[in-house]
This record gives sequence, structure tokens and C-alpha cells, in this order.
Amino acid sequence: MSAAKLRIRAMEISDLLTPKSVAANLKAANKKQAIQDLAKRAAPLFGCEERVLFEVLMERERLGSTGIGSGVAVPHGRLPGLDAPRGFFARLEKPIDFEAVDNKPVDLIFLLLTPEGAGGDHLKALALVSRLLRDRTVCEKLRGTDRADALYALLTDRSASHAA
Repeated sequence: MSAAKLRIRAMEISDLLTPKSVAANLKAANKKQAIQDLAKRAAPLFGCEERVLFEVLMERERLGSTGIGSGVAVPHGRLPGLDAPRGFFARLEKPIDFEAVDNKPVDLIFLLLTPEGAGGDHLKALALVSRLLRDRTVCEKLRGTDRADALYALLTDRSASHAA
């Protein structure tokens, strides 16, 4: 059999998100508040404690901002007890300072968590999310809606998301 036929299905955004893991018009005055609110919303979906999730994300932020530029941040980390990579997406009501690499304020945040031992999967998921949110057309569409269901549809549109 050829390698292509044996290849495992590539990870997709729909593997990371559910309709419940998308929020529109999130209100936050700063980076810490945004991460706190994301942790509060995501913890019940991921089956973990809010404080543990918040600490994992803040520990990563202390290493350097996860603001990747162009108004996008991808806070991420490894979460004990998680069984598979998971995500939570939020579109902020107003852009905030996230100490991004380009010093521009952030209004699109994709929180990404992977199990502790998921070395390759962590990098694949991060690359997938990063690639999707570096697409200006996708980001313009995300900024053009304030409904969570529409955000989910845009994020999981297979023609928009590229395989990792």
C-alpha cells in the first residue's frame, strides 16, 4: 500500500472546537482578564478546574506572549488529564493589548490545550490554528460577525482550514 493510503486523517479545526466552545463579543479590558474569562468558560467543557486552566495558560504567557500578530492570539498549554487536543475560540468585543509580536491589539483569541504527553499533536494543532488565523480573509470574516454559530461555521469550514 502507498504511504498516502496509509496516512492517518489530518487534524482539522472541527477536531478542536464544538459549537459550545466558541464565544462572540467577549468583554475584557486586558490580557489577564481575557485569559481568566476564557478559563472560566472553557474549564467546564474540558472537564478541569478553572484555576488549573488559568495557571497553565498564564505560565505559558510568562515565557512570552502568545499574541502572534495581526490581532490574533493563541494562548496554549498542556493540561493534565485532557484526553485529546481541545480549543476554545473567542472574538473580543474590543481589541486589547496582548503584548503581541507586532504590538497590535488582539481581538481574536484561540485557546488551545493538549494532553501532557502530546508532543507531536500539540505542534500539529498549534500549526493548524496558526495557519488558519494567519489567513487574512478568514480573520476578516471572523471580525465581520458577532454570532457564535457563525464564528463556528467560519472556523470549521473545510475550505478555509488547511490540514496540519
